[in-house]
Amino acid sequence: MNRTGLAIALAIAVAVGVIFAVWPRLDLDLSALFYDSHRKIFIINAQLWVTSLRRAGRGIVVLVVAPAFLAAIGKMIWPRRPMLIEGRAAWFLVVTLALGPGVITNLVLKDHWHRPRPIDVTEFGGSFRFTPWWDPRGPCADNCSFVSGEPSGAFWTLSAAALAPPQYRPLAYGAALAFGAGIGFLRVGGGAHFFTDVVFAGVFMFLVVWTLHGMIYRWRTRAEEGVIECGLAQIGEALRGALAGLAGWITGRVGRGS
Repeated sequence: MNRTGLAIALAIAVAVGVIFAVWPRLDLDLSALFYDSHRKIFIINAQLWVTSLRRAGRGIVVLVVAPAFLAAIGKMIWPRRPMLIEGRAAWFLVVTLALGPGVITNLVLKDHWHRPRPIDVTEFGGSFRFTPWWDPRGPCADNCSFVSGEPSGAFWTLSAAALAPPQYRPLAYGAALAFGAGIGFLRVGGGAHFFTDVVFAGVFMFLVVWTLHGMIYRWRTRAEEGVIECGLAQIGEALRGALAGLAGWITGRVGRGS
């Protein structure tokens, strides 16, 4: 997570953004490569193995983040026990997943950037007009095309790659990018998203990971390991106190009622 990676991500965003803003129908041309105009279907949608690959992709994301969730929950339940993984690492993985694919992709963009999916535009048998990536005023109501959700989750694995040992980090970054691109290929080929939806999903996830990694590990705001573990333990204590108070209140109500 250095400045070179940031410069590359921003260069890709600017290049793709400008090219597809000036020639927006390039998105249609790329999607048309996967569209069978005689059968009026996207070719990849006709393949039975696509659903299995998409499920496997979601499973990989769950497997990557599961240790972080378990470590955080375990610390709150058993505050005196050491965490399964480093507290900062657990916090970093959970927060980037929640903020990136969760908030930015699904809550902010997909429900408020009203770009219709390829399968919904008139060029591919739908009823909506095509809108370029930069135009949020499309006819789609919710769960729209910009940006792509599943590739966002796949590109999120850049956060796990950022935590890999230095000697393996370039390989880990390459695997995360290939994973995101592969899931993106399935979504474009299936008519669910345009090429720019996938590219900007990758760019936004990189920016989230780069920023949070800097805040937690590199900059003056970086978190100390003990502070995070202590914070999780305090949250656990507060939750236990609240549950104990609720149980006492319920017991009292039941006792008075009897």
